[in-house]
Amino acid sequence: QLQLVESGGGLVQPGGSLRLSCAASGFSFYTYAIGWFRQAPGKEREGVSCISTTGRRADYADSVRDRFTISRDNAKRMVYLQMNSLKPEDTAVYYCAAVRSLICDLSNEYDYWGQGTQVTVSS
Repeated sequence: QLQLVESGGGLVQPGGSLRLSCAASGFSFYTYAIGWFRQAPGKEREGVSCISTTGRRADYADSVRDRFTISRDNAKRMVYLQMNSLKPEDTAVYYCAAVRSLICDLSNEYDYWGQGTQVTVSS
């Protein structure tokens, strides 16, 4: 059974850091590009970052570029999102998602989604 399980969310002060993890099982992980998305209350879901199957290419939303870093470990079937210099506007539920594509594109229709992990940035 295909599963994506996010972890690592929590409450952090502005300027702090968190690392989100996404554990994948039940599918050929190395053939799927992985994306991170977020949805804040009352707002539409937005793409945050994505990474290609090999991990060599990544893309970021302008709002998180230079603050967030995505990475993947195909041997462990894991994807990570390192989030630094967090701002209150980063508060949202963060989801990882998978799409059967070699390349990374946040505008793709992603096939599989996790349940999400809450990130709250507040003093």
